[in-house]
Amino acid sequence: MTLLHYEPPTTPFLQVIYEDAQLLVVDKPSGLLSVPGKRPEHKDSTYTRVQRVHPEVRVVHRLDMATSGILLLAKTKAAQSHLNKQFQDRTTHKKYIAKVWGELPASQGEVELPLSCDWPNRPRQHMDFFTGKPSTTFYRVSEFDGKCSRVELTPYTGRSHQLRVHMQAIGCPILGDKFYAHSEAFSAAERLLLHAEDLCVTHPQTEQPIAFHSPVPF
Repeated sequence: MTLLHYEPPTTPFLQVIYEDAQLLVVDKPSGLLSVPGKRPEHKDSTYTRVQRVHPEVRVVHRLDMATSGILLLAKTKAAQSHLNKQFQDRTTHKKYIAKVWGELPASQGEVELPLSCDWPNRPRQHMDFFTGKPSTTFYRVSEFDGKCSRVELTPYTGRSHQLRVHMQAIGCPILGDKFYAHSEAFSAAERLLLHAEDLCVTHPQTEQPIAFHSPVPF
């Protein structure tokens, strides 16, 4: 699927949450790619914006273009390796906030559904009980207004589009989701209402926990 009409936000151009000799943490807006796409018109991204000031910066993880919030980058090869291992070993802690359609089946719970790429319709993902990778998301509802729910999402695994597919699978698609929401849920918001609010990792130099926070913009 080709990314059409890419018009990333430019105000603010780059918002830094935290910086030291090893780490750089930025607040990625919805609508901006984490890393550049293949086409020249898709070069603008969080990574390329950071590179203008810090050419040595290295990618650690990504957020979907439509998702906002905390994006962590490494300033050295050693820091990148250290952080990559934390993500692979699932020792990081991530919390997202989403606004979803409808009422979840319980006030808190867990979604365990295997996922794989829906190749004819990529970048969409789908449930796949034959070749899909195990995927787990924990949720906790903080608010229900009679029509929509505000929910905290904690992914145990980090599959592509995991939170979006898991919410759709239990009948509560994320508002504004052009890939997985039905028409009413899609038109209920001007953007995907999914935000990476909190991230906690072990600092690659001090070996101590360090936490980052980004206020939810919706």
